Amino acid sequence: MCRITAAGKEAAVAGFLEEFPQAPQAGRDHPALRGCDGIAWADFPGCPAGVAALLRGLLDPVAASEAERVLCNVLMDGVFRLGPAMPAALPFLLRLAADPAVPVRAGLVEVLLVVAELSHPVDEDSEQAIRVLGSDRDRPERALCRAVFAEHADLVRGVLDDRTLPDGFAPDERASLLKVATP
Repeated sequence: MCRITAAGKEAAVAGFLEEFPQAPQAGRDHPALRGCDGIAWADFPGCPAGVAALLRGLLDPVAASEAERVLCNVLMDGVFRLGPAMPAALPFLLRLAADPAVPVRAGLVEVLLVVAELSHPVDEDSEQAIRVLGSDRDRPERALCRAVFAEHADLVRGVLDDRTLPDGFAPDERASLLKVATP
């Protein structure tokens, strides 16, 4: 299975910061990111310390696209696996996705859709699902992400009801987000 190593994640963050040294300053005072600097991101297994810089980079119009790409790679442990830091990053992603002024807002909504889908419990009776997605016992970040979605259900509903998003939501996407946001 495709996995991104901790060293690969560190290198990606370093490359981003080298290419966009101004980006981490962009979101310094944005209310959606209050508290992101206080999280010890590197304490999460396989997570680099630079997550806060990537989150702030999402607010830099020049760097936002690359910040989103690198952040997604950093917060995932593979194609179908949320990384251990995703639950900690999710409140910031939700608040940023709710802000129409965020340059990559539509992309963040897509990220939220993926996280929601990957947060659903896995059928423990399905060997194939366990092989591909891992068991819920081995992947506690799924339940933690569901708890974050539920805690921020008002933001989820606000994003779902926002008519300024370009593509809207397919019924299955809407259902997936509502399901994880409903305790």
